[in-house]
Amino acid sequence: MSIEVQSITKRFGNFAALDNVSLKVESGELLALLGPSGCGKTTLLRIIAGLETPDSGQILFHGEDTTDRHVRERQVGFVFQHYALFRHMTVFENVAFGLRVKPKSIRPNEAEIKRRVHELLNLVQLDWLADRYPAQLSGGQRQRIALARALAVEPKVLLLDEPFGALDTKVRKELRRWLKRLHEEMHVTSVFVTHDQEEALEVADRVVVMNKGRIEQIGTPERVYDQPATPFVFQFLGDVNLFHSRVHGGFAQVGEQEDHDGAVAYVRPHDIELLREPAPSTLAAKVDHVRAIGSIVRLELLLENGDPVEAELSREAYALQRFASGERVYIRPRHAQTFVEDYTI
Repeated sequence: MSIEVQSITKRFGNFAALDNVSLKVESGELLALLGPSGCGKTTLLRIIAGLETPDSGQILFHGEDTTDRHVRERQVGFVFQHYALFRHMTVFENVAFGLRVKPKSIRPNEAEIKRRVHELLNLVQLDWLADRYPAQLSGGQRQRIALARALAVEPKVLLLDEPFGALDTKVRKELRRWLKRLHEEMHVTSVFVTHDQEEALEVADRVVVMNKGRIEQIGTPERVYDQPATPFVFQFLGDVNLFHSRVHGGFAQVGEQEDHDGAVAYVRPHDIELLREPAPSTLAAKVDHVRAIGSIVRLELLLENGDPVEAELSREAYALQRFASGERVYIRPRHAQTFVEDYTI
């Protein structure tokens, strides 16, 4: 089931939540809507679901206009951030709920409901909790039950709004790997909202980076990270150093592009090469702080004009060089991307 979003605009008073947004989700794809709070990603998800109505534009499911269809007619499964499980129902009854409220003409019989619920509970690896109540489950278990409930009605489209946002970091990592494996088994067209860059890059087939109601870039995780289309995408998808050409004329060439007045070179910390001797296209700096963070060592540097720069080395690479606080070094970008300075973020 493909989804086409065509020129969707949505305003709340004077606030433009979505401004002429268009995109296509391919059948069987797992797409991430990524961006900061207020960028419009949840509003877009709710419009796809039928929970919100756009001011203009169309939503097409498999080429058919569903813009004015009620949410019940769209055959979507929706998973909320805070589970939205029925506290007075057991796990089994929570998953069975969507099947039991179907119109009598298409409602499965009790034996089929039981078979389907246990099949889904096995799929999310929680069949042994069928008789428990939501209050007796961990956050990760509740979210998996919420997903099983959404899948029970055999949706053509699965929509997830910050599905792991209420969980701690370790559980989030476990669940997003699990969701990726589950999607590979089921191939349900899925769209999920997140503000977590690592989550989107790890789980999604493609990522839609949004900002201020518009789409900044659409692409595979590798493409949006390695080839950001705008300064916003570059900065949102991880730490970055900015080199202003008017100040740092020593950069005759940055990466593959000529640096010039009025341009800013964007360089990731892991793309900063550290040398003890000057070389072509290097800048002098002083090591200000050295911090070991897990598997990496982060060095905070100060250029001669006082501008800060961050560099990252693996522990193994740092062990070979052992840069110390106060030491004079020379930095050179291995890879950079240049944008004109007046670009509006």
